[in-house]
Amino acid sequence: MSSNFLNIQKSKNFKQMKRFLFASLFVLIATIGFAQPFFDLGVKAGVHYSNMSFEGDNDLSSDAITKMHWGAFGRVGVNRLYVQPEVYFSKKGGDLSFNALSGGFDYKNVDVPVLLGYKLVKTPVLDIRVMAGPVFSFVTDADYPDGSDRFNDEFLNDNLFGVQYGLGVDVLFFTLDARMEHAGKVYDDPDFVDGKSTSFMLTLGFKIL
Repeated sequence: MSSNFLNIQKSKNFKQMKRFLFASLFVLIATIGFAQPFFDLGVKAGVHYSNMSFEGDNDLSSDAITKMHWGAFGRVGVNRLYVQPEVYFSKKGGDLSFNALSGGFDYKNVDVPVLLGYKLVKTPVLDIRVMAGPVFSFVTDADYPDGSDRFNDEFLNDNLFGVQYGLGVDVLFFTLDARMEHAGKVYDDPDFVDGKSTSFMLTLGFKIL
């Protein structure tokens, strides 16, 4: 039953992604007819502070961990409005403690945010931006606390849907973003616990185009 549920959830995630991409594309096409479009391409890297929240076992707690992420971004828009797709590699999770055992629940993933943004301040040198949108994550590997036999890859969701939102600043060719991310259920065991991930991200980027 859990396998069927995961397959249904993956299908829903991809449908949500397609709907948002089509909506973003429609907004861009409608706006391009009235203004000069712009395009940016760059690389980015940063740190994120992630933690896990669990339901189903009151003895299970989690502390935040600090990890790195790196990747690339694009930005297409007109005037103050833009769409920013990204792809980057990251590692998230939390430092767990339960039943006299402790250790990390860490998972590696590829994140693909598709953000809709607006430039609150727009000058030739400085831009201040707000952004929000979905993030689609593909989990590639996971590590569980040492000595625990309660976690199993069968209940690890390898296809996640979440949301990101935050602020950004551009100074010439440099960009700095601060965002929050709320992901869906990373782990979902109906007989044990289900867990979600939350992250705060700081990212520095450099525009190469």
